[in-house]
Amino acid sequence: MFLQKLLKLRTQHQLSPMRSKRSRLRNQLGMTLLEIMIVLAIIAVVMGFLVGPKVLAMFQSSKGDTTRMAVKGIAFDAYTQWSLANVNKQCPDSLKDLDKFRNSKSIKDSWGNEFVMFCGDNTPNGDGKFAILSKGPDGKQGTDDDIKSWE
Repeated sequence: MFLQKLLKLRTQHQLSPMRSKRSRLRNQLGMTLLEIMIVLAIIAVVMGFLVGPKVLAMFQSSKGDTTRMAVKGIAFDAYTQWSLANVNKQCPDSLKDLDKFRNSKSIKDSWGNEFVMFCGDNTPNGDGKFAILSKGPDGKQGTDDDIKSWE
């Protein structure tokens, strides 16, 4: 009985070689979902190593640009408007006095450090008016990464 079935299968296979070839090809075409997910995971890891550091560097430089704009805005726009509104005073008591002349109410830079205000005789640029400083990413005043309104 087993031998008869084997002979029958063999003759069917010889009679229809195209059907057998087609069914083998059909079973081999395409990729499984698991294979696709593995390829996507590999691509994601490679992109993370290549693109990730560049994105983080760009994010850090954008913090510097944002703080630079804020320092210039406080020193040149907000202080100028404040001095026109307060002609009998040379210096604001604090940076909070300039809030109504600014779009942002924060007195901190992009790294979370408070701005340092210089006014009157203690201005570093020597003009005796107003200057502002951000301590930069390290949070220490007097280092190379400080962002100054007078430079």
